[in-house]
Amino acid sequence: MVFDVVTVGSGLIDIFINTGEKLFQKPKKVNDQEVVHVPFGSKIMVEEVRTFTGGGATNTAISFAKFGLKTGIISLLGSDNKEDKISEELRRNNVTELIKKRASRENGFSIILDAKGHDRTVLAFKGPADDLNYDELPKDISTKWFYFASMMGKSFMMQQKLADYAVKNKIKIMFNPSSYVVKKGKKFVSPLMKKSEIVVLNKEESGYITQGSIEDRLKQLVRMGPKIAIITDGKNGAWLLKDKFIYRAIPHKVNVVESTGAGDAFASAFLASFIKTNGIKKSLHIALANSQSVLSHYGAKNKLLTWDEANNKIKNNPTKVIITKIK
Repeated sequence: MVFDVVTVGSGLIDIFINTGEKLFQKPKKVNDQEVVHVPFGSKIMVEEVRTFTGGGATNTAISFAKFGLKTGIISLLGSDNKEDKISEELRRNNVTELIKKRASRENGFSIILDAKGHDRTVLAFKGPADDLNYDELPKDISTKWFYFASMMGKSFMMQQKLADYAVKNKIKIMFNPSSYVVKKGKKFVSPLMKKSEIVVLNKEESGYITQGSIEDRLKQLVRMGPKIAIITDGKNGAWLLKDKFIYRAIPHKVNVVESTGAGDAFASAFLASFIKTNGIKKSLHIALANSQSVLSHYGAKNKLLTWDEANNKIKNNPTKVIITKIK
């Protein structure tokens, strides 16, 4: 089978713990930074627990599949019952698992502490997700695109080798590194940046390897190798640089229920639309529609849009995209 896109990253279980107003105490300023205190030595009653699948590879794989793309996934899952739930969801959404091996230890998971009036706090256990070796991959992977989510350890080395395979076989890469990858510095991520067609980071992540204004940061990212650089900034929207044009996408105001998976929804929807249409402006419209749908609900996948749903949303209520030419 020839895939439109193969995602590479983690497959986790997300456990959402709703503590209402009980967990985090009133913020205080410490060295000009807002610090939220947690009461130690006390038992805090939890109001609600919700469990969903998560992880950068599975979130984006299912998003791609909902947009009608032939989708594969490379992710090392564990050997407990958690991976059954992940695999079942992938099968239900017509996503093909390219790694059949199961690790000997339990699957990774995230505990997401969600308190009213505060941003989430995530406790992440990656499990076997970062233990994947290149020689465990299928020998020949036929795809038009790879989507690289964040990986570390052996799996990051695997991604570097897979990037070499991609270049050799004229497969394009979208790279979406998270903070714990870019914190390693420009030298650490440069080899993958150089081989990528599109790179997407949020504003905070971009600050670890670039500096200055958004425009300056976009220019620095493009100089590292990708043809398209994207920086997202939550309610302030997203900026994209391609050739000599900057696209500023301004989102609608939405009622944010929970933010887990919104970045994955944005990146996957942008790439899916770009594959289908090759249009930058429309792809930004589609990306914002998908991410804002996820922001309005619990879980990273619960309200991912289909291609038709996304198109209907931007037709009835398009976001604003401003295009400027840079010097």
